[in-house]
Amino acid sequence: MQARGYPAAGEIGPTSAPAQVSVILPVHDAEPWLDECLGSVLQQDFEGSMELSIFNDASKDKSMTIIEKWKKKLEGSGILVVIGGHDSPSPRGVGYSKNQAIAQSSGAYLCFLDADDVMMPQRVRLQHEAALQHPKSIIGCQVRREPPNSTERYTRWINQLAPDQLLTQVFTSNGPTVIMPTWFCSRAWFAHVGPFDEGGRGVPEDLLFFYEHLRKGGGVVRVDQSLLLYRYHPSAATHSVLETTIWAHRVRFLEERALPHWATFTIWNAGRQGRRLYRSLTAGSRRKVAAFCDVDENKIRKGFYCYEDSQERPKPRIPVLHFRAARPPFVICVKLDLTGGVFEDNLRSLNLQEGRDFLHFS
Repeated sequence: MQARGYPAAGEIGPTSAPAQVSVILPVHDAEPWLDECLGSVLQQDFEGSMELSIFNDASKDKSMTIIEKWKKKLEGSGILVVIGGHDSPSPRGVGYSKNQAIAQSSGAYLCFLDADDVMMPQRVRLQHEAALQHPKSIIGCQVRREPPNSTERYTRWINQLAPDQLLTQVFTSNGPTVIMPTWFCSRAWFAHVGPFDEGGRGVPEDLLFFYEHLRKGGGVVRVDQSLLLYRYHPSAATHSVLETTIWAHRVRFLEERALPHWATFTIWNAGRQGRRLYRSLTAGSRRKVAAFCDVDENKIRKGFYCYEDSQERPKPRIPVLHFRAARPPFVICVKLDLTGGVFEDNLRSLNLQEGRDFLHFS
């Protein structure tokens, strides 16, 4: 329900032709970052028509005052600003806010922006060019992290995935291979895949949308330039999603998309993460696990892992092998970039093809 003072979806002010690109901006208590964020919209060098669609999700700070100030500047530069929102006691969540911002916008293409991030001036132009070439893809970009030394491994992963890995590394704990604040896609493709889940706080709406996008045959493309200052801070919405929630979604997606193609597979890591994956699988998927593999001599010497919680009799005893004695395909439960290159060297030595012979899950 719209609160008094906000237009309903579709009531976007003066009649005008639809914009080529709508920047989609959900806002909730974003006062510390909004000036810089909105300034970056004004600085875009895109020469087509652009609008900014803001949905204010029950902000209690001065976010709306800042938005009204920037509305005049942006519209003075030819960027239509559409503002919706509500002033209920509690926010409805990021998924709901993004859906509302999209519903009230008109652009043929959607450029997603978080209120605590900053776009580089060429972002809309370069991602629009890529989206014209890839109409069924989510277009992402490289990012610059702020503060620079926060999440260094994650930032490297975001920026350095090879083009084919944008589709093969979709099962890892890092989530979507192009991160949500960098997404750009056509409105038609969003309508085909979406909308976002509106479950609110604790729901990984970006991950669920990304999985549905892949189910429907969507592509993933990254513009290999740093087009976004991607801010890290404790109050970011992403911190509200429990790791166990994301884990459950990832396991089910692995079972849906990858494991049906394999008659058997090996879990690479006989330690805690590998065993956790095994226990999380359905009974049918567990029966496909031929072995665990590892480099830890103690685990290998024991020779097997016994699933004590199994209702089967006798209880399953899964062999534990040295990785060189194990057979692909592998589901790898070893964190990348943590062993000084030792794990990566071991994997490379097997001359396997990612996607066909192994998948990363950690």
